[in-house]
Amino acid sequence: MLDCSISILTKNEERNIGACLDAIFAQKGVGEFEVVLVDSGSTDATLEIARGYPIRIEQIPAHEFHHARTRNLAASLAKGPIVVNLSQDATPVSDGWLKSMLANFSDPGVGAVYGRQVPKPGSTMERHDTFDTVYGPQRIVKDPAHRNGLGYRFYHFSDVNSAIRRSVWERTGYPEDFRVFEDLAIAKLILDGGWKIVYEPDAAVFHSHEYNAQQLFKRYFDIGYTLKKLQIWDSPETRSTLFRDFRTLVRKQFARATNGGQRKERADLCESFAKSAGFLLGLNQRFLPLALKRRLSSYGAFE
Repeated sequence: MLDCSISILTKNEERNIGACLDAIFAQKGVGEFEVVLVDSGSTDATLEIARGYPIRIEQIPAHEFHHARTRNLAASLAKGPIVVNLSQDATPVSDGWLKSMLANFSDPGVGAVYGRQVPKPGSTMERHDTFDTVYGPQRIVKDPAHRNGLGYRFYHFSDVNSAIRRSVWERTGYPEDFRVFEDLAIAKLILDGGWKIVYEPDAAVFHSHEYNAQQLFKRYFDIGYTLKKLQIWDSPETRSTLFRDFRTLVRKQFARATNGGQRKERADLCESFAKSAGFLLGLNQRFLPLALKRRLSSYGAFE
């Protein structure tokens, strides 16, 4: 009997997919599991590498890929009672990653779990600052019965490194009207449905992307739009905790920039202001013409 199914969505990830799968099959302290890989039109060696492992591979045309719909497809193919989501370019930090993730489901009230993300070696300071803020060392149980003063972090969830109880996914699914941040959308459904979500720092992976200021502006435009659409922006303490963490971050970056900081430290400040500008525009996107919104969105949220 399977303990879980591990779902991976791929496209042109020959640089990282081997390390990802090696780390999965090196896991200890868990029972039997399967790996379901859904590829959307890779033209590099991703599939060739993946076929060297005992996994199930499904292929869809590139034009059919849709974050929520493709995650629903992968979950529907899974046979385990827990569906673990792992990004194609994420690598578990230790051989106890999966055990740490699954242990949280001993509580029948837990609907989903997500793990820590650690910036890859050589990542920008922006990634380190961001991950330090949202992926700390403390385990958190998000219980709808009491929000624990978490503010905007109450609904935070990432399918880069997560797991969902299959029976919960069958009741919620990933909302397919969201082209982006479908993980945030399903997290809200799970919590509003009365299930708990656990943040498990011991289930850690190496993962990070490098964004320039323009990319961060567009990414946070989509985040602002999504928080508003999901009505998270109007939830208790969302605004106050978000502004608090932003002020803390800017103070830290300003101190680095003025204390003998080099050009890179000053760039961190520019990136933070790009993020905040994009975020505020995303919150107020209803005042913008559709053509402009399409240009500002990083993930085609208005297509």
